[in-house]
Amino acid sequence: MAEIWRGTWVVAYRELLRFVNERSRIVSAFAFPIAFLVIFGAGFGQVIGSLAPGVDFIQFMYPGIVAMTVLTSSLFAGVSVVWDREFGFLREILVAPIGRTGVVLGKAFGATLTALLQVGLMLLLAPIVGVPLSLGTVLGLVPIVILLALGLAGLGLLIASFMTSQQGFQLIIQLLIFPAGVFFPVNQVPLWLEVISKLNPLTYGVDAIRQVFLGSSQALGVTVLGHTFSLLEEVLLVAGLSALLLSAAALAFNRQE
Repeated sequence: MAEIWRGTWVVAYRELLRFVNERSRIVSAFAFPIAFLVIFGAGFGQVIGSLAPGVDFIQFMYPGIVAMTVLTSSLFAGVSVVWDREFGFLREILVAPIGRTGVVLGKAFGATLTALLQVGLMLLLAPIVGVPLSLGTVLGLVPIVILLALGLAGLGLLIASFMTSQQGFQLIIQLLIFPAGVFFPVNQVPLWLEVISKLNPLTYGVDAIRQVFLGSSQALGVTVLGHTFSLLEEVLLVAGLSALLLSAAALAFNRQE
């Protein structure tokens, strides 16, 4: 057990160092969400108007951008696996005496720490875009980000265990982002898009983050079969999915040759 946790820390530390040392990645992690807020906010804010009482389009989209930041940084755990496989480093890690479960946990924890750092940068924008930010909001946001990041890292590692191409992996990331309610209320779209969005587990993580920032609202929440999910229900759902995905990723890695 001690070897697993020691290996977990080593792998997590390596992932964190990789993020800190890649300045271009840090800049893009901050600039990309800003570009979305500016372009979409300026382009659609006046046209769409308020989505709920006291909530304009930029305020609605900001929590979605925070969730997208968690998504991209967490799924990078899978990208790093594909990258390590392409350059032969993954084989060296898998034969190291740290256990393959330790490798999975290390990459997941490293991705989660990276996600927390990036979300911290994003919170600096909240007052600028008119989103209320308090200590209670931050304290409520942190556990959701951790659970969502762990689950998405598990999903990324699970997918990466079967892939050899970074391009194919990045395509899957894009397919996950857009039907997740980042840019639109999932209850106010055509039926086919509503069904796809509500089958996407990321949708509930996005809505949980949105509820922390903006509060509960029938207009903003996720409603399935007439039931609107509460914040607690969404957090429990995300926690369950995270445990399932991490377990599946560990199983997939332990079965690799």
